Amino acid sequence: MQTVHVNLVDRSYDVLVAEGIITNAGKLIQQADLQGKAAIITDSNVAPLHAAPLMAALEAAGIKHTLHTIPAGEASKSLSAANELCGSLADAGHDRKSFVIALGGGVVGDLAGFVASIFYRGIPFVQIPTTIVSLVDSSVGGKTGVNIPAGKNLVGSFHQPKLVIADPLLLKTLDPREYHEGFAEVIKHACIRDAAMLDDIAMLDPTSRFVSAELIARNVAIKARIVEADEHETLGIRALLNFGHTIGHGIEASLPYGKMLHGEAIALGIRAALFLSESHAGLDHASSIKVLDLLKKFHLPLQLDESIATATIMDKLSRDKKFASGAIRFVLLDQLGSAHVASNITADDLLSAIEWLRTSA
Repeated sequence: MQTVHVNLVDRSYDVLVAEGIITNAGKLIQQADLQGKAAIITDSNVAPLHAAPLMAALEAAGIKHTLHTIPAGEASKSLSAANELCGSLADAGHDRKSFVIALGGGVVGDLAGFVASIFYRGIPFVQIPTTIVSLVDSSVGGKTGVNIPAGKNLVGSFHQPKLVIADPLLLKTLDPREYHEGFAEVIKHACIRDAAMLDDIAMLDPTSRFVSAELIARNVAIKARIVEADEHETLGIRALLNFGHTIGHGIEASLPYGKMLHGEAIALGIRAALFLSESHAGLDHASSIKVLDLLKKFHLPLQLDESIATATIMDKLSRDKKFASGAIRFVLLDQLGSAHVASNITADDLLSAIEWLRTSA
């Protein structure tokens, strides 16, 4: 088993990574000193695949539990869904001694974590991620939340999990598009903190559905160290995790929720960030090509569809949380593995980068 400890003093927790670990979830949850009844929150895609082995593991450990299933998709990441889940938990007899288990990808993790943060003014929760995005990124760090019409993740809270149980075998049930999109976040981590990881990613077979526990733990460790240094994103350090996300989120928010997967939008955002890194931070073109080739390897989009208006993207960008007091905070690379938050990126620069995305990669 690979173990990554997230050191946040009284909010510290472990991320446990191993193949087949879901079958031992009950004992691991008990070892994390979680008691009371569990509320499993999952979605309509994940429940038929992975709820049964999790419930069997809980039963084997004597943990009482209830199952709460939401419709799959980004549309469920809403205040109305959070309200319905809180009501469902109350109806099932959950109270302040209960805890939540988020079984699913990023949408489930963000929503279930948010529900855990507000139900009875906050109860513990456990993350059991089922996608690459959630395995290597969103299950760690304590950001929870929902979307509103004005933008993604604009309502939420910081609520750290008590435990993260990461089982790479769960990835085998993903469809190809969902599997591939997660590598945008893996490539992002390599770009900002671990250039050598890019060579390891290049050796993966995109059709195999195999990602080693070691590679997942390596990604989690990057996220953990950054979160430890800047848990609430007040020092500018955690903002490094937004590499590719400023324009990427603008693109994602410009479309109906779910039309473009998160990782697909981030791939476009990474291409835009590489473009600006070359012009504003001295990144060499060969480094950009190396990253773009990896994004292509995992069938991620690199050219922006003409139907997505630049004005719409810019409007969504202006509402993004990554803007501080109207100023643009943009993550650039000066070299692979070395990122910084720049303050010299202008609105015209963003426009140029968006238009660059309309050219062939």
